[in-house]
Amino acid sequence: QAQQAKFLSDVENELEELAVTIAQAKKMVELIKGAATKERERVEKLFAEASEVLATFQKQVTSFIEDGERSMLGEAEADLRWKEERRAKLAQCKQNLENIPSTDTIYFLQEFQALKVAMEENHSPAPSFQNELNFTKCTQAVGAVKDVLSAACKNQWDHLQGKGFDGLGFQEVDEGLKDHANRQRLERGRLGGFPPVSLLILMSLFLPHTVAFMIDLDSDTADKFIQLYGTKGARRVLCPIPYPESPTRFINCEQVLGVNLMNRGNYYWEVELIDGWVSIGVVTEDFDPRESYNRGRLGRNEKSCCLQWNGQNYVVWFGGFESVIQQPFFHTIGVFLEYSEKALTFYGVKDSKMTCLQQLKASHFAKGQFDTFQNKINHQFPSLFLCKLKPAFFLESVDAHLQIGLLKKDCISVLKRR
Repeated sequence: QAQQAKFLSDVENELEELAVTIAQAKKMVELIKGAATKERERVEKLFAEASEVLATFQKQVTSFIEDGERSMLGEAEADLRWKEERRAKLAQCKQNLENIPSTDTIYFLQEFQALKVAMEENHSPAPSFQNELNFTKCTQAVGAVKDVLSAACKNQWDHLQGKGFDGLGFQEVDEGLKDHANRQRLERGRLGGFPPVSLLILMSLFLPHTVAFMIDLDSDTADKFIQLYGTKGARRVLCPIPYPESPTRFINCEQVLGVNLMNRGNYYWEVELIDGWVSIGVVTEDFDPRESYNRGRLGRNEKSCCLQWNGQNYVVWFGGFESVIQQPFFHTIGVFLEYSEKALTFYGVKDSKMTCLQQLKASHFAKGQFDTFQNKINHQFPSLFLCKLKPAFFLESVDAHLQIGLLKKDCISVLKRR
């Protein structure tokens, strides 16, 4: 009886434990179902939005073809009608001349004169076709979008299956990027493995508020001691270059601007530091390039800011105030500008990993000791975003050399929310 009682007690305990674990399992089942339902709804919504984007693009392309066809057909058909009418008229005059008896000299001369006048009539101007068959580019554009979408779908599917990406792997962001909203906006912000055009298509499809910025240097702003290499490279030289006069050219500082204007959304670009002391930043569109050296340098005024490499350290400058950064040298610097957040972030990029060097953003909740640099940022940095901004570069030392970086596969990562 004692053994039977113990056995029944064990059974009772087992039943109670099973009841608890069953309740837990039911909760887990409900959680899984609920999470799957929410995820399914979100995916369906995203697919619907993607379909809407593609449908809109299809309408735009179809309309572009129809407009091109209509505009060119009008001119081509008018030219065809004129040629057909002229041929019929000449044929009739020739027939009339051939039907005149050889003895009727006066009538013959009259018809001959009519044929001669018809021959001498002004010819219809040839169709100009200045934009001849411009709609034939549509196939190339749609094909590029299709290829990009196919590659993106394959890479994302491989990632879901745990195979990783081919050049599109997610990378963790260093501790400097702590703001949740920034991390969310930057997710998938740097893409690689595609040509520049395909990259921009991807950015426009998946990140409508972020632009992978392809900067071109503006030769009309380059100081005479800066030699440009195409639109992507710049180097400081000893002998002045006889650039033509320009009201936008720097005359007291070895600086050059990008032609690109930024006034909304988010922008990201990269710069390769090849040699010497170089500063990278932004400046307002209305900045006076004839300012004195002390006031005209990037970051030494309230209309510009920059990250400087001085041969030993990185230093951030704004409004004449500086903040030294204790980080090793990076050949590649990434710049992320957010208009809505009034923020500018500098990154060191190496082997597809991004290290946040410094973020410039007003913050009225700074902890610890009073920071004069942050105080300057808090009071005057947001005013920069009331203006249109341009990328700016300062080559401080002789032989300083930089190159605007293309978003290359070997140094591009995707910023993922931690």
